[in-house]
Amino acid sequence: MSIASNLTEIRSTIPDHVKLIAVSKFHPCEAILEAYNAGQRIFGESRQQEVEQKQNLLPSDIQWHFIGHLQTNKVKAILPYTHTIHSVDSWKLISEIEKNAAKIGKTINCLLEIHIADEESKLGFDFDECEKMLDQNNWQSLKYARIAGVMGMATYTDDEKKVREEFKALRSFFDCLKQDYFKDFDYFSEISMGMSHDYRIAIEEGSTMVRIGTSIFGEREY
Repeated sequence: MSIASNLTEIRSTIPDHVKLIAVSKFHPCEAILEAYNAGQRIFGESRQQEVEQKQNLLPSDIQWHFIGHLQTNKVKAILPYTHTIHSVDSWKLISEIEKNAAKIGKTINCLLEIHIADEESKLGFDFDECEKMLDQNNWQSLKYARIAGVMGMATYTDDEKKVREEFKALRSFFDCLKQDYFKDFDYFSEISMGMSHDYRIAIEEGSTMVRIGTSIFGEREY
């Protein structure tokens, strides 16, 4: 099947209120252009050098989302063309985004990465760490690094019950943060959870953004 037909099939399973991020990392510009020509506008990348090259060669109305682990020394480079960062996992990183976004006068949507999976290799705040950070109230002075929601990756497993419980926990935590910290902030509205293998469960559990790569583009070309 073509990329365009893959997209059509996936879109038919995603409600209108859920944003589809086409994860284009490790795929060539030609593949991204095929998805673009089929109407896709939001793409997810995870490496600064790769997305830098691509965004120079592709249409300017693409909305780039950074979904990989972001080192503070890469922040300045990616901000000019980045709309949303899904992997904000420390106050140090938020501060760096704020500092560099202020210099170019651009608001960046930041999603707090929450560790919900069993795998140690996955990154992010645990629930307590996240609340402790927000309790400091430093975030209330942010003008450019806009905390717009949360992101989490479930354990990679065939155990659907476990995956559902992890997504449910993230949704519940989002609701608590909304109530306790962000009640008056309309922009705190995103729950980024769900990938090719588990996005349907994520949507059922309240996801507002799904990150799908393999089901659109096929296996990655490393």
